[in-house]
Amino acid sequence: MPTLKELREKQAKLLADARAKREEITDKTPEARQKEIEKEHDAMMAEWDRLDSEYEKQEAQEEREAKQAEREDRARQQEEKERRNRRPDPGDREERSAGDEAPSVNDVFTKLCQFGASALNVEERSVFQSEIMGRNLPPEIRAQSVGTPSEGGYMVPTGFLNEITKTMAIWGPMMDPDMCRLITTDSGNPLPWPTVNDTANTGAKFAENAASHTDGTDDVTFGQKQLDAYVYRSGVVQVPLELLQDSAFDMQSLLNELLGERLARSGNAALTTGDGTGDPNGIMTATAEGVEAAAVAAITLDEVLDLEHSVDMAYRMSPKCRFQFHDTTLKLLRKIKDSEGNYIWQGRDARTGAAPTLLGYNYRINNAIATPAADARSMVFGDHGKYIVRMVRGFNLIVMRERFAELLQVGFLGWNRLDGELADGAAIKHLKQASS
Repeated sequence: MPTLKELREKQAKLLADARAKREEITDKTPEARQKEIEKEHDAMMAEWDRLDSEYEKQEAQEEREAKQAEREDRARQQEEKERRNRRPDPGDREERSAGDEAPSVNDVFTKLCQFGASALNVEERSVFQSEIMGRNLPPEIRAQSVGTPSEGGYMVPTGFLNEITKTMAIWGPMMDPDMCRLITTDSGNPLPWPTVNDTANTGAKFAENAASHTDGTDDVTFGQKQLDAYVYRSGVVQVPLELLQDSAFDMQSLLNELLGERLARSGNAALTTGDGTGDPNGIMTATAEGVEAAAVAAITLDEVLDLEHSVDMAYRMSPKCRFQFHDTTLKLLRKIKDSEGNYIWQGRDARTGAAPTLLGYNYRINNAIATPAADARSMVFGDHGKYIVRMVRGFNLIVMRERFAELLQVGFLGWNRLDGELADGAAIKHLKQASS
């Protein structure tokens, strides 16, 4: 497996070769040859994308491995603390030799999914319930801990919940706390959220003996929007019984991958294009138009610059300020140069590994955004920290044993609740393609 440094070097060479190839196109190049060159260029950039995806996965894996020992140590300390704090009656647990350790939360969760709540002994139930109780959840949610799947499914352990959340952030950019503002609540009650645009107001020099408050023209004016909790589900993942009973099968990783990706796609689509009626007010719906492109399926340098400057500089300075667009749109943007002949898209830094940028800003690929077409909203730019994503704490897992019993399979279905709203209409703007 190549190192991160080797991957960066390969990407740098590919990018240089792709751009050199495209420079072969001149006014005298025959149309057929132009198409050949564009095809070769696009193939090189497709390989660049593949390497970039590999780079991000390997980088994330190395980070996980670096933190693994620390997490395991914390888990051992927590389990030991829970074991000391439990005081069951002598008859409530099975006899265990002095050298045996209490079962871990992850082991209990795996057993719960494989064989059901009836397979857990008293001590295993106690371990799982202690983990759920320790999360400071409301009583109605804690009641779903073990043995009551009919009430909405099993609550999952914190470790599994964290992994699901990370997977959703990767596959659903609108659910990434590093981009949007993620608010987690314990219940799904309607949540009022203040809206404000205060960029026009400034402070002022204080004059001695002068009133600090005059006619109220500088007062901050707040609006209010409501965040609800819409239910999104993963769909059923069917797993063969013989696979579940295989001790070498990493069930949690499979569920994390499949359920997390599915929930990310559905949630991300709603947070991107939802119309605000029975769905989140998606970012492409909630934002105002920053610029209208002159063409149906093309974007120019001036239009990208106009979109950038349609957002106040105060928002452009935010660490969460970035572009979002479909992968097809990125293909167009990569070919745009500025007046000095420099590409406005820059690839991953071969020396530091810094992420690719557009006009110096970070960007995220979001394939829930429309591709350039008539009247399509194909790009969005601004401070994404002003888009609020409300998620109700907890990920629920429903295990279906009887439904697929004749197939010798067990079904798993995950669901969660979320909503989204733009808190400041001036912070983010979109680019709209021409009508015709």
